[in-house]
Amino acid sequence: MIYTFASDNTSGVAPEILEAIVKANGDYTKPYGGDEYTKEAVAAFAKLFGDKAEVFFVLAGTAANVIGLNPMLHSWNSILCSEMAHILTTESGAVEASIGCRLTPIPTENGKIQAKDIVKYLDVLGTQHHNQPAVVSITQTTEVGTLYTVQELKDICKVAHDNNLLVHMDGARLSNAVAALKCDICDITRDAGVDVLSFGGTKNGLMFGEAIVFFDTKLCRNFLAMRKQCLHLYSKMRFLSSQFVAYLENDMWLKNAQHANAMAAYCTKQLEEIKEISFAYKVEANGLFVMFPEKTLTELRKKYYFCEWEAKRHIVRLMFSFDTPKEAVDELIADIKKSL
Repeated sequence: MIYTFASDNTSGVAPEILEAIVKANGDYTKPYGGDEYTKEAVAAFAKLFGDKAEVFFVLAGTAANVIGLNPMLHSWNSILCSEMAHILTTESGAVEASIGCRLTPIPTENGKIQAKDIVKYLDVLGTQHHNQPAVVSITQTTEVGTLYTVQELKDICKVAHDNNLLVHMDGARLSNAVAALKCDICDITRDAGVDVLSFGGTKNGLMFGEAIVFFDTKLCRNFLAMRKQCLHLYSKMRFLSSQFVAYLENDMWLKNAQHANAMAAYCTKQLEEIKEISFAYKVEANGLFVMFPEKTLTELRKKYYFCEWEAKRHIVRLMFSFDTPKEAVDELIADIKKSL
C-alpha cells in the first residue's frame, strides 16, 4: 500500500487504543457515561488539567467545537476567528446552523490572529444593530501548521477577557503543539486563559472521539442536557472514554505527536535541499505546506493521494501521523526527485 500524506486522519488506530476498546468490550456496565471507564477517563483528565476542570466526551471534532461553543453564545452573538478557521471554512456551517450566531473572520499573519487585531472588531459592542462579539476562537496548531506561542495566547485571552469575551480553543492537533513547543499542556490552555477547549484524539491515534474541557465551569451547568439535545450522548460511552484512558496513560498522546512532528521535520530537511521546492508557511509541527512545480504534482498524483491546499499556487499539504514510517518519507522524497 502506498502511504498517503493527505491528512493525519488517513492513518489507522494505535494498537493500544484497539486493545482498550477490546478490554471495554469484555463485560457489562452502565450506559451513558455511568461506567467505570468514563470515571477513569475523567480522573485522567483531572491529572492533566487539574481537578477544577470539567470534561465531557463526544464522537467527532465538529461536534466538540459546536457543542463546546454552544453554552458560550446566544444567537445574537458572533464569534471572532481566523479567516482560515476550521469552524468557518470546513464544517459546513455547523456553528451557524446549530447555534444561529455569526462567524466573523479576522485576517491572519502566518495563519494566526493577533491580539491587536481583535480590538478592531469590538467597536460594535453595545450597538443593538449588530451581532455582539462574545467569543474569540483560536486553533492550535493553526490550519496551516503554525503555532501560537504561550505569550501570544496570553495576549489574545487578555484582550478577550478585558472586553468580556470568552476564549475557545480548537485543539484538534493540540498534542502536536505541546510536543513542538516543549511546554506543559496547561501553559497553552488553562493557564493562558482559555475558557473552553476541544481536545482532539482522532488525528493522533484514536478510532473516534474528542473531549470538551471546560476551564470556566460555570459554562457547563446544563451541558449534559445540551449534549443529548445535540445528538452526541453516546449510549455505550465506555468505548469512547476507554480510548482516552489509554491515550493519556504514560503520555501516549504526547509520544504519538512527537513522532508525527519528527517525521515532518525529517521530510522538511530533505525538501529544503531541493531548489525547485519552497514552503508556503513555516513548518512548526506535523504539517507541511509545499509549493511544487506543476510537472512534479502531475507525476505525484499518479501514485499519491494529496490534499491540494491552493491549486493555483500548486500548494500541497503534507501531514504526518503518529505511525508515519521513515521509509514512507524516504520513498516520497525519492519520487519527488525522480519527477524533477
